[in-house]
Amino acid sequence: MRSSYSEDDVILLLKDITGQVQPQPAEEREKLIQSGRHYCEMLPVEYVPTAKYMEIYERSLRIFAQDVADAVGRLSEKIIRQRGTNVVLVSLARAGIPIGILVKRYIKYRFGTDVMHYSISIIRGRGIDRTAMKYLLERYSPDKLLFVDGWTGKGAIANQLSEAMREYDEVSPEIAAAADPANITELCGTHDDILIPSSCLNSTVSGLISRTFLRDDIIGKNDFHGAVYYGELADSDISYSFINEIEKKFRTSLPEDAVRPALQGIDEVKRIAGEFGIDDINLVKPGIGETTRVLLRRVPYRILVREQIIDSEAAAPVLQLASEKNVPVAVYPLENYCCCGIIKKMADT
Repeated sequence: MRSSYSEDDVILLLKDITGQVQPQPAEEREKLIQSGRHYCEMLPVEYVPTAKYMEIYERSLRIFAQDVADAVGRLSEKIIRQRGTNVVLVSLARAGIPIGILVKRYIKYRFGTDVMHYSISIIRGRGIDRTAMKYLLERYSPDKLLFVDGWTGKGAIANQLSEAMREYDEVSPEIAAAADPANITELCGTHDDILIPSSCLNSTVSGLISRTFLRDDIIGKNDFHGAVYYGELADSDISYSFINEIEKKFRTSLPEDAVRPALQGIDEVKRIAGEFGIDDINLVKPGIGETTRVLLRRVPYRILVREQIIDSEAAAPVLQLASEKNVPVAVYPLENYCCCGIIKKMADT
């Protein structure tokens, strides 16, 4: 799979389907999803950030780079303690890729070891890419593989991973994440809902690749899951400027993480769904990263923001996108999360 990343940083086990899929506008795609079409059978039109939004992204990067670097450092230290230096990182495309690269680089910086890093696709409701798993298991013993993601939302992908790993003896379903506000893994850099600036953008901070795609007419039985390469966005690509900015903040003396929350994130999601009369909890997307993705790729109904951060830099990218898209924002007593995006029921439009 083509990308703007070097294979020294990550090997993408994906099929290049550039030019074979016509992206669809958010509203059209949302209606299809809510009428039963699976999201992995379509691709969204990539949001091109406005100049104002890029200003906020750059400001957020300056402010939160150290928090992200420290989270990557704590996560990497835990990985080496638990798995040793023979670990093989397997990031979940595409949000997991930048964090996987940063973990690989931190391990090299701290321990002088160059670990392998691959990226594969896992899709909620469809499972993990079996062809990619076959590729990995032909080359590495199952106990060496470790799945990496950027952050946890409400834990849907972690649950999907646990279900998928029932097919694979000795492959751990544990997920390593820089941020775990869902409170579902010990293998994390922080349980805080921190702003990871890469969550604010799409392909231009993710190696110029799309989210992953799976449809029988394009992806054959023995193919990897697919993705599109957006070469036309090369002039806007900041994938490595993001990686390099975080890497510059690496340090070996790491501050302690915040106290682990008492609740699991899914409990908060169920409470929100109940209060807003939402039957399908897939329409509730908690966390800064997930809220941003709702604003970039879905049709939002409302954005909830914790009162303590409404005027902070952490909320700025979310509030800017909500303003650009005329999405209402409400202060809400969130516990595990800083923000939550609620997707509009298309039957109500």
